Amino acid sequence: MHPAIQGLLTIAFGVGGCVGYFYFSNLVLDRVIFPARGAHIARNIRRANMIRPWLFLLPALLALGLYLAYPVVETLRLSVTERVPGGGSEFVGLANYQQMLAEAKFWEALQNNFLWLLVVPAASTAFGLLAAQLTDRLVWGNIAKSLIFMPMAISFVGAAVIWKLVYDARPEGTDQIGVLNALYIYFGGDGPMRWLTIPFWNSFFLMMVLIWIQTGFAMVILSAALRGIPEETVEAAIVDGAGPFQIFFKIKVPQIMDTIVVVWTTITIVVLKVFDIVFAMTNGQWETQVLANYMYDKLFRANDWGVGSASAMVIMLLVLPILVWNVYNARREMR
Repeated sequence: MHPAIQGLLTIAFGVGGCVGYFYFSNLVLDRVIFPARGAHIARNIRRANMIRPWLFLLPALLALGLYLAYPVVETLRLSVTERVPGGGSEFVGLANYQQMLAEAKFWEALQNNFLWLLVVPAASTAFGLLAAQLTDRLVWGNIAKSLIFMPMAISFVGAAVIWKLVYDARPEGTDQIGVLNALYIYFGGDGPMRWLTIPFWNSFFLMMVLIWIQTGFAMVILSAALRGIPEETVEAAIVDGAGPFQIFFKIKVPQIMDTIVVVWTTITIVVLKVFDIVFAMTNGQWETQVLANYMYDKLFRANDWGVGSASAMVIMLLVLPILVWNVYNARREMR
């Protein structure tokens, strides 16, 4: 069968299945389970109306259970078991967690993740806020916003390839195609540097990639928040003699603080799950390991599912509180 026809049939069956489910489930509820007739008509209608939302939510709940809850439970099970020769597994308690905590690579990954957490969300939010404030004042602000937002359309791996070219180092005496080395030598540097192999500083070179991507996201959200500030408050500050910096830091920033926090926490969650950039640029070498890459190494290279799953649980435990708080904050802002 032609792929296009196959695709159209899939869409038709998918949409038809959804429409059919909602129509027939509604029909069964109203005509068979709780019919709107007889001596208990009022009670039946009330019960049908109570059940109807859950009936419509059922497919989504099943999908969430299959693709979200089940993997979490299975990962938890794998983290406390160990594969045995010949197939199967046996319960080992917290032995995988103890083994993970005894590895220097895990602590290196944890330390690097905290370093990423300190730098990337703060820098992305600050640059995004700065870009939002400055572009709103420019005639060609929309073009500038489009250019700053463009990296969001690039995958993390694609961005990593682009920045690898920026950090590229060719042998001494040859033309440098890496922008950073070209500038370094132009301003009197001794020779081309392999930036991604310099411990500690190489983590910052990797962070630059994520900051470059996330600044556009922060700018768009914060720009909308800045435009929502009542003009009266700014005009009142100007009448009182406030300067541009005072208006920005004492009038505008406090009014959009909730949005700033939401942007910061959203980027924090992205940072905790960062994998692609490190994998594509250094693969965790030269002391750039992060938790997600450590988990990948254990699961798919060392084939150690117990320790790999334990590290996955650590990532989930780090992400979960921020995620819950972010959702709570977003819902509070919507109210």
